[in-house]
Amino acid sequence: MPRMEKNNPHVIDIQTQVNYLPEQSDETGNRFVFSYTITITNLGNEPVKLVSRHWIITDADHHVQEVRGQGVVGEQPLLKPSQSFEYTSGTVLTTQVGTMRGSYQMLTDDGAQFDVDIPQFVLSVPRVLH
Repeated sequence: MPRMEKNNPHVIDIQTQVNYLPEQSDETGNRFVFSYTITITNLGNEPVKLVSRHWIITDADHHVQEVRGQGVVGEQPLLKPSQSFEYTSGTVLTTQVGTMRGSYQMLTDDGAQFDVDIPQFVLSVPRVLH
């Protein structure tokens, strides 16, 4: 459920789905590849543009990678009210389990910027976590 902030016309819902990619992984070499699909929906009443992203990726050994960049998958999507944007990307861990969280930096038509938190989600090889 998206969080409604008082007096904030910008309400963005973030949904995540994770897949482990065994065919791209090398478990004996401690290389675990995951794809994740993110659906971003503008539930507010004004158009917003996703301009950049910030990810914090943590593996089971508490090694942290921070990733910053423009847009997502080479795009800076403009989301009109009630519009969604979905994309798939990936990451590689050296452990079977990890987490991702972060934020998107958004821009309004009038030039105001705001951040949208990406709730933490788990990356896990199947049958590792019960």
